[in-house]
Amino acid sequence: MTTDLSVMPSVTASPVHADILSRWDIQGPRYTSYPTADRFVEAFSANDASQALQLRNITGGVRAQGLSLYLHIPFCESLCYYCACNKVITKQKDRADIYLKYLEKELDLVAAQLEAGTASVQQLHLGGGSPTFLDDAQLAQLMTMIRMRFQLDSLAECSIEVDPRTVSRQRLQRLRQLGFNRLSFGVQDFDAKVQKAVHRVQPFEQVSRLMQDARELGFASLNMDLIYGLPQQTIQSMQTTFDQVISLRPDRIALYGYAHLPQRFKPQRRIDEQLLPTAHEKSAMLRLALEKLGAAGYVYIGMDHFALPQDSLAIAKKQGRLHRNFQGYSTLPDCDLIGLGVSAISKVGAAYSQNVKSLDAYYDLLDQGRLPIERGLALSRDDLVRRAVIMALMCQGELSFESIELAYLIDFKNYFKAELSELEQLQRDGLVEIEPEGLLVTEAGWYVVRAVAMVFDRYLQADRNRARYSRII
Repeated sequence: MTTDLSVMPSVTASPVHADILSRWDIQGPRYTSYPTADRFVEAFSANDASQALQLRNITGGVRAQGLSLYLHIPFCESLCYYCACNKVITKQKDRADIYLKYLEKELDLVAAQLEAGTASVQQLHLGGGSPTFLDDAQLAQLMTMIRMRFQLDSLAECSIEVDPRTVSRQRLQRLRQLGFNRLSFGVQDFDAKVQKAVHRVQPFEQVSRLMQDARELGFASLNMDLIYGLPQQTIQSMQTTFDQVISLRPDRIALYGYAHLPQRFKPQRRIDEQLLPTAHEKSAMLRLALEKLGAAGYVYIGMDHFALPQDSLAIAKKQGRLHRNFQGYSTLPDCDLIGLGVSAISKVGAAYSQNVKSLDAYYDLLDQGRLPIERGLALSRDDLVRRAVIMALMCQGELSFESIELAYLIDFKNYFKAELSELEQLQRDGLVEIEPEGLLVTEAGWYVVRAVAMVFDRYLQADRNRARYSRII
């Protein structure tokens, strides 16, 4: 598929040039954690996860730190061909009744590990799959289950991913009554040909009406998920989609580059590869997004996130308070995250864990009274040092050598001698500035910040096979 790139508007206002984007369009992790989830090991057991939860009770400061909860709802009524999520395609609502029964068992096991007073929740997120697969009664049941075991802070961010095809104004009103104050609409693209090619048809008018309803109902923040690099997308079609998105004025936009990995994700095998944009076209689509969203007033948060200036995410970036977890960028302090449901990932202290990925295994382990852990990782001292460095770069875009030295009792320039040498090429390309006191990711460097972080990834240094990862752009 070819596209006339000459029709694309000028991107001279963008601080990143096309040749730089192309040069650093390499494969690499997204760094929602460090070490990344593909480094988890099966030797990490349910007992290890329990110990991490119990240690939280005696670790100083956790009561003030609070918790973030993520619940994975795997069910969807129809298959989206681009999807790489852990999901179950079904129209049988009673399957969710069974799942909720087992979620309650897992909630009981987790809550039993936490002392009263250590389980104040500052952030709650329902993802999937399609959480709005659950009907009103099932969602009410789920929220009751959570509130019986955890204390939701009065200012807690309670968000849910919404498939526009599964909700109405009445359903949105019910979500608001249940305590949700943030919505994330899965849109991906408004072009009819693209929607047909990925088996997800939802007209612009439908999403527009729902977003208007959501604002009238008092939701504090509306996010919209978009994907570039899908089949049938062109520069011209993306211009139209971005114009439509801007007209709806979502508070936040998550713009992901499509990673076509049919060998790993079976649904993607239904996509005609000949209809996919080329790497050159994808790069042009990203530059188009940067220009159009920037001209519309959106702040580029980092990687694939944009927000309006008054949004808390944009304010947090300006004030140097950004954090990052398995859901992406966050305004909250670096609090522990407990993931519940199939495939959900937790971060508690210096330990990561991930639940089993199949419903049968999940149900079986919970029937045995065991946490449904499949794998995880206890972080080493080196992991902790590198996590601090990578998260500072990913979130603040700058790093003080002294702060790392004081926190971890190392000599930064000796400890990371090889990494500082490797950064010199990034510096020559204008992506980082290396100063005597620290590192700074430049404005252009923000667009490929994953490449900057990768320099400090010890696991990638030992294993240069990056075929497991998607491309940065």
